[in-house]
Amino acid sequence: MSRIILLLVISSILLISCEKNEEENDVIITKSEITGAVQKGPFLNGTAIDVYELGADITPTGKSFSSQIMDNSGLFELNNLSLISQFIQIKANGYYFNEITGGNSNSPITLYALADITDKNSVNVNILSNLAKSRVEYLIQNEGKSFSEANIQAKQEVLNIFSMQKNDIIDFDILYISEDGDDNAILLAISLITQGYRSESELSDLLANINTDIRQDGVLNSSSLGSLLINDARIFDLTAIRETLEGRYQDLGITAIIPDFETYINTFVDSTLYEITNNIIYPEFSNYGENILYEDKVSFGSDLSLAAELPNGTSLKIVIKGGLWFYRVEPNGPVNWTISGYYNEEQTFVATESGTNCDLNISFEPGAHTIEYYENGSESPTRIKTFTN
Repeated sequence: MSRIILLLVISSILLISCEKNEEENDVIITKSEITGAVQKGPFLNGTAIDVYELGADITPTGKSFSSQIMDNSGLFELNNLSLISQFIQIKANGYYFNEITGGNSNSPITLYALADITDKNSVNVNILSNLAKSRVEYLIQNEGKSFSEANIQAKQEVLNIFSMQKNDIIDFDILYISEDGDDNAILLAISLITQGYRSESELSDLLANINTDIRQDGVLNSSSLGSLLINDARIFDLTAIRETLEGRYQDLGITAIIPDFETYINTFVDSTLYEITNNIIYPEFSNYGENILYEDKVSFGSDLSLAAELPNGTSLKIVIKGGLWFYRVEPNGPVNWTISGYYNEEQTFVATESGTNCDLNISFEPGAHTIEYYENGSESPTRIKTFTN
């Protein structure tokens, strides 16, 4: 009996030892440090960083790590990661610097990145890594692709949404908006196109809807989502955006090279088939009567108005030439118009801000008058018409 007990004890010890060794052998990735950057523009100090270990099928294993961004450059650091899989998901939630408005976001957004860290000690989180996430998951879980195969396919499919092709683009989680190179320029261009003149909630909604749309077939099928992308991109002030980004990094004391994003935004604007749906509207009537800006109408009576409806981000300058006219200052003065002096039978009316309506009560002495429309920063008239009253 004592011999049987001894054998059972020895067997138990060997079993425990084997299980321990097997468990130890499961640890295939050990990283003393993983660094990265979260960028839309740069995310701000305090952004929460969560890292989730994923299995080969890109489902969570239950192991996670947390950190946060410690300054306004968007950089983060994770220490002493011990994993049984080389695949991770990084989630970043926080405020960010808006490259278009030149200020910090009013609300936080969440971005994701999926990565294979076998040979990586740095992983970045950005708009492109976020846009590819759901498609990579679908290709692995539903089409049996490896992570590498899914990643390569999803990269090209995401670029196609923005009329961009680059077969040798590096992994999205390596890209950086403040370093030179075509790949980084593509990231910055797409970051700007998706941001547009949107609020944080509108941006989050757009990104989520694109992810849902492309998840199964890798193609953006929604024409309305496509219109949202082109609507703002076509009216960007690219010079101002570059100056804003360069100034931001200078303020942070960081030497940055802003890549040639302008080329890729222009490529998108010139090549996309998405329909523009945010044109400036000139209603036929306003509070003050017939609108002299209305389409091609060239004959008017009295009780006239100068009216326009401006979507966010649009701009408008109107130049009236020839003859004499008068506009009402009180009690109902110009609405959203900044008006120059009258000189040599010419006067300029500039919309003060976008995203709202412009209106003005105006009357003309009988005769012929010319209107020049300068829409969205155009240096030459986008439309000219002559009318009589």
